[in-house]
Amino acid sequence: MPAERPVRLGVVGLGRFGRLHAQTIQHLSEGQLTALVTRRPEALAAVEADFPGVPAFCDLEQAVTSGAAEAWIVACSTSDHVPVTRRLLQAGATVLLEKPIANQLGEAQTLEPCVAADSRNLMLGHVVLFNSEFRQLCREVSTLSPIQYLTAARHRPDSIPRQFPGENPLIATMVHDLYLVRALLDSAEPVGWQARYHRNQDGQLDLATARLEFPGGRLADLVASYLAPSGMAPRGFDRLEVFGSGWAARLEPNPRPLQLWDTRARWPLALEIQTSPDFATGMLAEELRCFCRVVRGSQSVPAGATYADGLAIQRWMEWLAEDAANAEALPKPTNAHD
Repeated sequence: MPAERPVRLGVVGLGRFGRLHAQTIQHLSEGQLTALVTRRPEALAAVEADFPGVPAFCDLEQAVTSGAAEAWIVACSTSDHVPVTRRLLQAGATVLLEKPIANQLGEAQTLEPCVAADSRNLMLGHVVLFNSEFRQLCREVSTLSPIQYLTAARHRPDSIPRQFPGENPLIATMVHDLYLVRALLDSAEPVGWQARYHRNQDGQLDLATARLEFPGGRLADLVASYLAPSGMAPRGFDRLEVFGSGWAARLEPNPRPLQLWDTRARWPLALEIQTSPDFATGMLAEELRCFCRVVRGSQSVPAGATYADGLAIQRWMEWLAEDAANAEALPKPTNAHD
């Protein structure tokens, strides 16, 4: 049986993650990098140097009408996600859209007329769903009694509030674990939720906690913070624990187990993503291989990566953010002895 021809893939947006997509595609037998789109003309020289021979465009319409790609990865700024994705879907392309779909749920919902009922033409990019340990965890959980409780922690460096004032750990960090919760609980919708924020001495958000309650009394507790000190791994650490009747599981995917010591402790593999001039491996490579199978129709969009999943997570985040904001607005209790 002859091998399927590689999927001709284009990438829209050449920031850090867009370039990582392009670099990874170059090492996949399932895909071929055939188009790059950047809004900045001055970036074209760098594109030509790093991706020689790959057609590059500053105009999306020109890229679409050229026919250079049959499927696209959208990794541009979130504010451009919906208009770019809409144009590509209207052109008949299959799209891998980096999360979130949009900045607001209402805007994300405007894509619905362009998305197939089974989401076969739109897959959401979420590499954590393709982490090898998480995929194995999903296989193990499918053979066990139902999940009753799970807890997830995702801590990032305490320098983030200074470097990126106003960044919210619920939106920027906890979102990853919300996708994992949805995948593990078979797309169940929460029936109750609560969220709280903590601010540092400068008034910047450095911690978000959340509790989600699901049908049957199942609970999920999540925490995301910017509290990891400089002596820890450069991307902090992640932990996921899952409990059912008579069983439990723990996942610690970040940092990777490799450690190195010289004048200080180092964790050379923060995430399961590797690209080099010679190879690409890890969860981004697996996500892109899956997308190629989706384009060819040999696989459906996996649970957790459909358009409906993306809308659900944005809905959850808005519920949680609203609850946390309302709690902050309440008068603070006073000490009876003051």
